[in-house]
Amino acid sequence: MGRHGGETIIKKYANRRLYNTGTSTYVTLEDLAKMVKRGEDFKVQDAKTSEDITHAVLTQIIVEQEAKTGNTLLPTAFLRQLISYYGDQMQMVVPTFLEHSMKTFSEQQSHMQEHMGKAFGDPSLTKNFSAPFQLMEEQIKRNTELFKQTMQMFTPFAAPASAPKEQRKPDASEIDELKAQLRNLQTKLDQL
Repeated sequence: MGRHGGETIIKKYANRRLYNTGTSTYVTLEDLAKMVKRGEDFKVQDAKTSEDITHAVLTQIIVEQEAKTGNTLLPTAFLRQLISYYGDQMQMVVPTFLEHSMKTFSEQQSHMQEHMGKAFGDPSLTKNFSAPFQLMEEQIKRNTELFKQTMQMFTPFAAPASAPKEQRKPDASEIDELKAQLRNLQTKLDQL
């Protein structure tokens, strides 16, 4: 009864209490954070209206986690950039890009942990101690390059705030280069 399509239903009541219908117990945001870390899928519903409020509750969890820790996960510059995208032409693209980025990062993290485990578990591999860190550096470079290419997709269409009145029209070779970048980025996103 407490599960719907493989996910646990959490009911949120008017008094802000959260009720896990799977375990028939009241839970806190911290408990939900632990469920996320364990990979348990859940959906939060307003107890009165049955409205899906999972997104809002997950956002609350992030705010709570950020306030608790001395080392914040989300840099201020990132938060400012994210806020600036609301209502912008980028708004439709950002969620997909972030989802792909997080998925790739998660896959790379698993790969890194496996690689580090082998390196430190096998004496013959520990001779090349820098190998895991070189791999991490390469992955960071690839992610940075992918992000730059994504941003370049949109910069040609967004005129700078202090743009001069007369702007040079791009020639055919520049347009072809932009098309090639778009095709290249689409291929990379498809591979993800």
